Amino acid sequence: MSNLHIFLCGFAIPLPLCVKNMSINTKKYQEIIGELSGKATLVAVSKTKPVEDILELYNLGQRDFGENYVQELVGKYEQLPKDIRWHYIGHLQSNKVKYIASFVHLIHGVDSLSLLKEVNKQALKNNRTIDCLLQVYIAKEETKFGLDSHELDAVLTADLSALNNIHITGLMGMASFSNNMDLVRSEFDYLKSLFDKYAQHKTQNTKLKTLSMGMSADYKIAIDEGSNMIRVGSLLFGERNYNG
Repeated sequence: MSNLHIFLCGFAIPLPLCVKNMSINTKKYQEIIGELSGKATLVAVSKTKPVEDILELYNLGQRDFGENYVQELVGKYEQLPKDIRWHYIGHLQSNKVKYIASFVHLIHGVDSLSLLKEVNKQALKNNRTIDCLLQVYIAKEETKFGLDSHELDAVLTADLSALNNIHITGLMGMASFSNNMDLVRSEFDYLKSLFDKYAQHKTQNTKLKTLSMGMSADYKIAIDEGSNMIRVGSLLFGERNYNG
């Protein structure tokens, strides 16, 4: 294999990444971008996908990418252009925050006050302020993570004045994995009602502006219900192979 590199935005990219046959659904990407037309941000969910696929989407102009696993995210950050905005969208353990605190753009899944405090601690160590979304449990599935409405209220009304290195910028939720689109719509509508309820609650480190909901199977419904950030993976990258 060649060791040649090209330089993209000042970052050395191994040549094989630029010549390999890619699997990005370019047509679907352009279609989604057209549908959003400035109404929402597209986060391309690149978990388990190789850096060459990410680079192809990057070359089409995509800058927001989402990852679920800390080790995978760190590895991709080290290999790819530094103007990528990395979103951590998985369940984040407190002891893993330190590995991504120096570069993560937005953490979607903050589901406890203790995790929020740990993000603040690690952000301070890196002389940064990290934007966070509070994850709300809206699905009829026990496997999902998130705050219920009472826990959400407790976090947002707590004294967070000592947390100077985080910003709570919005809410995130995942609807039920279901073919019942009426159920999915009702769950998105519920999350939007919570978002609206707390939108006026502004402090030095809390200002809700981002509502992250909607994935490959339901992003159109999510946008209808008020989402301004969607997380789409399989429509862009194809189905994932977790064994290879």
